[in-house]
Amino acid sequence: MSEIQFNHVQTAHCESGVISNLFRHYGLSISEPMAFGIGAGIFFGHLPFLKVHGVPGTTYRIWPGAIFQRVCKRLGASMQWQRFSSPEKAMQELDNVIGRGIPVGVLSSVYYLPYFPPSYRFHFNAHNLVIYGKHEGNYLVSDPVMDTVTEIDPVSLAAARFAKGFPEPKGKMYYPLQVPQSVSWEKPIRQGIDQACHYMLKIPFSPFGVKGIRFLAKRLAHYPEKVGERRSVLYLGNIIRMQEEIGTGGAGFRFIYAAFLQEAAELLNNRELARLSQELTRIGDLWRNFAFNAGRVCKNRAVNNVSYHELSEMLMQCAAAEEIFFKELSRVKI
Repeated sequence: MSEIQFNHVQTAHCESGVISNLFRHYGLSISEPMAFGIGAGIFFGHLPFLKVHGVPGTTYRIWPGAIFQRVCKRLGASMQWQRFSSPEKAMQELDNVIGRGIPVGVLSSVYYLPYFPPSYRFHFNAHNLVIYGKHEGNYLVSDPVMDTVTEIDPVSLAAARFAKGFPEPKGKMYYPLQVPQSVSWEKPIRQGIDQACHYMLKIPFSPFGVKGIRFLAKRLAHYPEKVGERRSVLYLGNIIRMQEEIGTGGAGFRFIYAAFLQEAAELLNNRELARLSQELTRIGDLWRNFAFNAGRVCKNRAVNNVSYHELSEMLMQCAAAEEIFFKELSRVKI
C-alpha cells in the first residue's frame, strides 16, 4: 500500500489538531486555535456522580466529537463517520479507505498506543489521530500531540480502537467528503463565541460552566473530612491532570482559547477581542497557579501549609474572573 503525502503539524490538543491537519490536507488552512474556537471547545464541568476509575469526572472542554461536528457545520464541510461491531470489520474498512489515498481520523485509547511514553499511557478512550497509510504491515500515524509522524502495529491499533471503558471508541473512524477551499470567517467566529458564552454562563445546572467551577470549589474545601486524605489526593490529582495534561495546551484550554481570540482579532481587526485574549491569558495564569499549589498539596510539599480551603478560594477567583470575562465576550460586536 502506498503512503499518502500528509503534512503533519504538532498541536496541543488532539481533536482540534486533527481538524487542522485534515482540513489543511484538503486545501483549507485553519489553525488549531481557530478550530477550537469555532467549535466552542472551551467549557467546564465537574461531575461527582460520574466516576472514571473511581474518580469524579472533571472536564475543561466540551464533550469529545462536538468540536469536529460544529466546525464542519459552520464551515460547510461534510464528513463520513463510521462505527463498527467488530475489530475485523473496522480494520478492513480502514484499509479500504486509506487504500484509496484518503487519510482517516480514528478514535483511540491512549493506553494501547505503544509510541506514547509509559507514564502517559493510561485509560483515556477519546484520543484522536490520523492514519495515512501502511508500511511493511504497520500503520503510518500522524498523532497531533507528537512532534513527528510514527507507526503502530495492527494489533495495538485494533486494541486502541476497541478499548473497553467509558466512552467506548467502537472503532470510530471519519474522513472528509467535502472541504471548502475558502470560507468567510466572521459568521463562524461569532457562532463559536456565542455558543461558548452560553455554555459557560447560562446552563442552569450547577456542575457546568462558571457555576461548575464554584460547585467544585465548594466540594474541594471539604475533601479531607468527606472522603479522607488518600482519596482527596487522588481526586485533586485528577483535577490537575485533566487541566494540564489531557489534550490541553495548558490551563484547561484557556491558553488555546486566548490564541483563538487573538487570531480572530487580527482577522476581523477587532481590538476588543485582542484585549480579551490578553485577559484570558491572565485567567489562564490563575488556573496555572492553582495547579501548581494543588500539585504541591498532592506531594505534601505545600508552601506555608496551603490547605484545601485555600485551593478552594483559588478556584473561586478563577470562577469570578471567568464570569466577568465571558459576560464581556458575549457583548463584543463582530
